[in-house]
Amino acid sequence: MERSVARKMWQALEPIHSAVYFAPMAREIYDAVGLKGYWMGYFASRSAAFGPASPELVMATFYNFAERMVRRAIPDAWRFSTPEDVLAARLRLADMTTRRILGPAADGDASEAAVIAEAAARAARPEGRPLFAAHASLPWPEEPHMRLWHAATLLREHRGDGHIAVLIDRDVDGLSAHALSAAAGNIDLVTQKQYRGITDEEWDAAVERLRSRGLLDAKAEFTPEGRAFKQAIEDRTDELSLQPYASIGDEASARLLQLLGEFAGRSDVPYPNPIGLTRENGA
Repeated sequence: MERSVARKMWQALEPIHSAVYFAPMAREIYDAVGLKGYWMGYFASRSAAFGPASPELVMATFYNFAERMVRRAIPDAWRFSTPEDVLAARLRLADMTTRRILGPAADGDASEAAVIAEAAARAARPEGRPLFAAHASLPWPEEPHMRLWHAATLLREHRGDGHIAVLIDRDVDGLSAHALSAAAGNIDLVTQKQYRGITDEEWDAAVERLRSRGLLDAKAEFTPEGRAFKQAIEDRTDELSLQPYASIGDEASARLLQLLGEFAGRSDVPYPNPIGLTRENGA
């Protein structure tokens, strides 16, 4: 199977999963279970599959947020709520966002996409994939649209865990990874600093680390070596993400991409966004 299939799947599935982070009602739903503010809701809801996760566990698995940003939310979140209540709230939010994305298909035609995506997610291996493994231990929802959302969640965390492994292997810390994405034109600099809690001084230091390796030039743009370095990271990430789709085969993967294309353009994910999706590659 061509590794490009893994990237296409990420581009198609990511807006389904990530709508929960950008939905207008997200803060209200998490506040209702005791959490305090948007970011506490984000860190707690994404890490709740671990149980009452520590700041260190969140930093290890999320990888690319400023430490102070994590520590403002975790572990205080677990004084105000429980992982069980937060996970239930997240499912309520996912139900709302996924119904919006799928439209009338949420109660019918989405079932085929859910079956294929679930097969891929169940085929994914947990070794070395902590966020994926934690979410894979959660019960599968009953309704087809929610099974599709859960499968999208598993597959994106599977890919993300692999991406972090590639970054670590190439000695790229979390903040420097953002600087590489900025040089590639994948993210908006102001948006990225805001969403990841990065100060100007920290950003400049990350750029300098890459510049000292010959990957960025004086304008924080790619050198030829830097462009090749970034492409190698993306290629290896795609390779490590391919296993679930190779397990279901080319025909099923092509059919899933076709079905997901029918839902394009309905997600709450904004543009620009900190994920790196663009209107050209996102749904």
